[in-house]
Amino acid sequence: MGATFKPQNVVALMLAASLASTIGGLPFNTLPVLLGSLADSFHLPPEQVGLLGSICFGGYLLGTLGAPVWMNRLNWRWLTVVGAMGTALCFALSAMVQALPLLYVSWACTGFFASTMTCLGMRMLSDLPNKERAFGVRQGVELSVTAAVLFALPPLLIARFQYAGAAWALAALVLLLGLSVFWVPGGAHARSTLTTDMLTLQSQRMPVKAWWALAVLWLFLVGNIGLWAFLERIGVHLSVSATYMGVVFAVLKLLGSVAAFFIAGVGARWSMGRGLSVTLLCLMGGLGLLASATGFGFYAAGAWLWEFAFTCGCVLQTAHIARTDPSGRAIVLVPGAFALASMVGPGVAGKLMGAQGIEPVLWFALASSVVPILNLLLSKKSRSNQPLVHAG
Repeated sequence: MGATFKPQNVVALMLAASLASTIGGLPFNTLPVLLGSLADSFHLPPEQVGLLGSICFGGYLLGTLGAPVWMNRLNWRWLTVVGAMGTALCFALSAMVQALPLLYVSWACTGFFASTMTCLGMRMLSDLPNKERAFGVRQGVELSVTAAVLFALPPLLIARFQYAGAAWALAALVLLLGLSVFWVPGGAHARSTLTTDMLTLQSQRMPVKAWWALAVLWLFLVGNIGLWAFLERIGVHLSVSATYMGVVFAVLKLLGSVAAFFIAGVGARWSMGRGLSVTLLCLMGGLGLLASATGFGFYAAGAWLWEFAFTCGCVLQTAHIARTDPSGRAIVLVPGAFALASMVGPGVAGKLMGAQGIEPVLWFALASSVVPILNLLLSKKSRSNQPLVHAG
């Protein structure tokens, strides 16, 4: 059961939630180009690059841990202001530091404040009835903005100013997106959206099926995020220029946006099995193209197909998680699943790439990609094997 919003407020709510999530998603969505520019600026090996990504999302995870407790109790407008200003300040600080330990601290703090924005956006949308549409639009807006950012960062800023230029630009963008605070419901209004039934639900434990769905999502994410962290490094290994790299990542996020809006339009009419099957086939195709790439063409095609499928899988599973727990607590833990996967994935992928090259990273992503469909098949088999109970 969710909150009731006036029809004229739904669009403003979805826009505010989407822009809040855009701020929260910037560390993740720009991760390959930021880590690549840091590797060049600080001359870091793959192992340290992966560690830096893991540290960032350690802070992100820390920020999500308390979200199910305080998200329904604090003023959402103040959370937007604090989260946006904190994220911008940390990006700016990371542009000015020279010592690696201080860089680790600034990235951990960036993740912490960004998580507030993501959790807030997810929580605002969880009360809307059409989950695929709500989370599809959110992801579509987030990736559309990110596409423009990734088009500009590599050729215009990173090529000239390295990591510092990118970090300053992201700090300015976060402040601009923070103007979404004017569409965010205030404290009293936000609390009034929680019905008596929902408050009763919150006193109960979160359903086991919600925890299980979160675990499956995490397994799906960990290998794919490991690949995502090193996608730019794979392009560098294939001698893709900075200009072409900007094109690859801009188109990649545009396709992710198309995928999100696609699920927003058709997801509710698709069965979970059909959606996950198409997702897996496309993921396998993208990984195969990346494995066989020798230059720009196959590299770009593989990255684009992989991103489209990965986004579809994320939106489908997020909508499913929202349905498993009507209280809205499970959906607030989705950013935590992303954070935990982002802590583990880049670190594991960095060790694999440092020791054996690109191929093990692709196998790592493939292993994660098959988990949701395997879980679905096992669940169906388990239900079909349950004995019939006869009354009598």
